[in-house]
Amino acid sequence: MSPRTLLRAVMAVSAVTLLAACNASAKDPAAQNAAGPALVLITPSPVGVNDFLKLAVQGIEDSAKKHNGTQKVYQSTDPASIQQNLAAAVREKPAVIVAVGFNFADAIAAEAERNPEQKFLFVDSCTTKPFPNVTCATFREHEGSYLAGAEAGLLSKSGKVGAVVVLDAPQFRRYSIPFGQGAEKAKPGTTLAPLFIGGANPFNDPARAKALAATLAGQGVDHVMGAASAAGNLGVFEAAKQVGFFAFGVDANQCPASPGQVVDNVIKRTNVVIGDGVDAILGGKTGETKSYGVKEKGISLTGLEPDAATSQCVVASHPDVLAKVGELRDQIISGAIVVDDPAKS
Repeated sequence: MSPRTLLRAVMAVSAVTLLAACNASAKDPAAQNAAGPALVLITPSPVGVNDFLKLAVQGIEDSAKKHNGTQKVYQSTDPASIQQNLAAAVREKPAVIVAVGFNFADAIAAEAERNPEQKFLFVDSCTTKPFPNVTCATFREHEGSYLAGAEAGLLSKSGKVGAVVVLDAPQFRRYSIPFGQGAEKAKPGTTLAPLFIGGANPFNDPARAKALAATLAGQGVDHVMGAASAAGNLGVFEAAKQVGFFAFGVDANQCPASPGQVVDNVIKRTNVVIGDGVDAILGGKTGETKSYGVKEKGISLTGLEPDAATSQCVVASHPDVLAKVGELRDQIISGAIVVDDPAKS
């Protein structure tokens, strides 16, 4: 065999060997997963203008980037699509399935029992029965509502505050009862008047939310907590602008939606919670439940954040109020103040 023929033979063998190695790598699960874990987020409704869900999307995107993985978001529209999206996600067998909202409780319980190897992160609620493959992350919204109420009490001229809340249920009373307690703590004698949307579509009824907020204003209430979901809060803000009272938002900074009328917001850092939960699950810790409040920085007020000056929130122009509320926050963190959870009473 001539040197040239020998060289050609060696090159051909090398090419075949390289091709075989590439094919083996393509079929090797370890090689496929070398890029990082697959993460799937399922929302209970379309993300749209829902700031709470926007933060959830940010959380899954940040986690995928941190772990050099991939992420996908399934947006549900009704109870049927929630189950369909969850089943579809399970079939994909990602490293972690993240579901946000109490609406998922029954569906996650069923899927977790049928698929013990699949890891779930359940945000903002938990299954009634614990599962070793379901990690839960809940919020202590009542701590933030208490602080917002303190702001309302300090700023109120009528001594009457109110709340427009989606449902008269334990979980959602966390936005009304503590709001009144915080107001009374800051200014003794302040009273609370809560109203609940209810009906067939409480999470997307801005007209009803607007009407209830106007009713409160007619009773002399001058500061209203709006815990009426994204669409409902827009109704509360519209009433605030038209009638002339002040409102509070939830989940994210909603002050730009109605500058001059929104005092502050109870922030639920869904992105922080998702990041922590995914880290724990990928690190081998599953089946736990962690509660996020002021101390864990899962709950806060826009006015107490570093960028409060540019938030367009009314409270930003009241440094004396923020100083007093900051003291109350520190007392909650230290344990000197314990805000009762209406969902457990």
